[in-house]
Amino acid sequence: MAELEQKEVGKKGKKKGRKKMSTRIDLTPMVDLGFLLVTFFMLTTTFSKPQTMEINMPVKPKGEIKEEEQNALKASKAFNVLIGGDNKVYWYRGLPTEPIEELTLTNYTADGLRKVLLERNASIPDMVVLIKPTNDASYKNVVDVLDEMNISNIKRYALVDISPQEIDLIKNL
Repeated sequence: MAELEQKEVGKKGKKKGRKKMSTRIDLTPMVDLGFLLVTFFMLTTTFSKPQTMEINMPVKPKGEIKEEEQNALKASKAFNVLIGGDNKVYWYRGLPTEPIEELTLTNYTADGLRKVLLERNASIPDMVVLIKPTNDASYKNVVDVLDEMNISNIKRYALVDISPQEIDLIKNL
């Protein structure tokens, strides 16, 4: 508590000088209040939950399967998405081992990549999308492409390393 102390002067008629007053404030209740407030706010705030993305992984096959059969992918079912720098995304059909017919530049909007994926998924239901980010691609762009896979309801896709010939195609476009 705050206390105010005054020293009494012995004689009434004489002025001996100024009255000396000392003030002392006890801060113990204020510290208790501070700890109560900190405890209250720590217990009442909601902690932010980490946001995770669900990725479908392939089921492990039963029995023995040859590696050639396991990794075989038809060119008609392959669809490649190349993620470049500066928020650019390219796509082409077929396997990268075959000559690439047409490399098309698109964007991440609903009229861009999503429209292409929906049209392609409607015509080929067993389509496999190969997502290939370049070294210039940002993490946000990779997550955007994975979100488009989820929105377009495409269940079969894979993150794959980009080949040097595909990097050259992007540079020449």
